[in-house]
Amino acid sequence: MEHVKKPDWLKIKLGGNDNFSQTKHIVESHKLHTICSSGRCPNMGECWGRGTATFMIGGDICTRSCKFCNTKTGKPFPLDPGEPANVADSIRLMKLKHAVITSVDRDDLPDQGASHWVETIKKVKEVNAETTLEVLIPDFRGNTDLVDMVCKARPNVISHNMETVRRLTPQVRSAAKYDVSLSVLKRIAENGLKAKSGIMVGLGETREEIFELMDDLLAVDCSVLTIGQYLQPSRKHLPVVEYVHPDDFKKLKEIALEKGFDYVESGPLVRSSYHAENCL
Repeated sequence: MEHVKKPDWLKIKLGGNDNFSQTKHIVESHKLHTICSSGRCPNMGECWGRGTATFMIGGDICTRSCKFCNTKTGKPFPLDPGEPANVADSIRLMKLKHAVITSVDRDDLPDQGASHWVETIKKVKEVNAETTLEVLIPDFRGNTDLVDMVCKARPNVISHNMETVRRLTPQVRSAAKYDVSLSVLKRIAENGLKAKSGIMVGLGETREEIFELMDDLLAVDCSVLTIGQYLQPSRKHLPVVEYVHPDDFKKLKEIALEKGFDYVESGPLVRSSYHAENCL
């Protein structure tokens, strides 16, 4: 496939202020992982510069090998029992008003990491009573009992990303299935929690397929949506088919809101946790 040149509007400003340095120090000193760095997020400079970060629990090695994701894949190490307390303490030190936590997939574990999720949420809430919390969870292979476990811990928002449209899901995601992801989001909403999802564009999807995806999300009561540009992390990952213009992202946001979403973030550099506090 012919290489698509990256447009000027995707130039990224790197952070380097005092907040950036302090956040980096807290993350590293507590031996934590963040999706900001492992996922090569284009907003790391902005977010770390204002003292926010998305923590990644369960280690930094994923059992899946999705073709869009830069997180390491392979055989993970055992879970760190001190991780929930370290995450909670880091949130306290950063004085976060809103915290976001995600994880690698842990298909190697009997409960796929659900109990570790619960312990982390409980510890964060215990140490940071005034901090609102969003969690971005894996699909737990569609096991609704495991989804319920996380829901019962009562974070403010539970997100699970669809990533792409139905047709492209088998190419983009190594194990996750489109309808299974929809069932996870449906279960979140059925538990009375705010359900959120995110997608990437620029992988070859059509606008009609994006609209179908929006309708599918609304049908399971998913009320928050993020839309961002897919950026190829390395040559071994899927190539970019299209760089979507910022004006088109605005149109997608308008259409999503007209369809019935409560809150939408849509832009070339938007990622699932970008300005996450605004959806509360």
